[in-house]
Amino acid sequence: MDLRQQPSRLAAAWPWISTLARLGLAAVFLIAGGLKVTDLAASARAVNAYDLMSYDTAKVIGAVQPFLEIALGLLLLIGIATRLSAAIAAVLLVIFIAGIVSAWARGLQIDCGCFSKGGELTGGRTAQYGLDILRDVGFLALAGILVWKPRSKFSVDGLLMGDR
Repeated sequence: MDLRQQPSRLAAAWPWISTLARLGLAAVFLIAGGLKVTDLAASARAVNAYDLMSYDTAKVIGAVQPFLEIALGLLLLIGIATRLSAAIAAVLLVIFIAGIVSAWARGLQIDCGCFSKGGELTGGRTAQYGLDILRDVGFLALAGILVWKPRSKFSVDGLLMGDR
């Protein structure tokens, strides 16, 4: 194999890698937001369980968060403003990771509320913070790929930029 061909093969693969990252991250935010949007009170309780702000503030964040997640998911799904959407997703993921680390450090036993109603754990269940953090770091890696290499296949950005 000619070593001069390798960079061109990798360059040709990046749009496909970015497409998988974009669609994967879109699915994450659409599912997370979709599961929360049907019960905004539960979303507020999940945010409040972190015990980082007043209940009134948690209520507002809990009400806004599902719509923000769905909006980001839709932007990523159609591939418009991909770099910006991925950067916003990355900031959100860092905030989510910081919240989980904070809950873990303070000994709270809560469900993170990422893909569920969240809140305090009952019935002897224990939090799986390490797994939650690893999962979110993986999602953060997907966002990082898109911030670095936002061009992807089947995207509005690609149509606007003249990509084939």
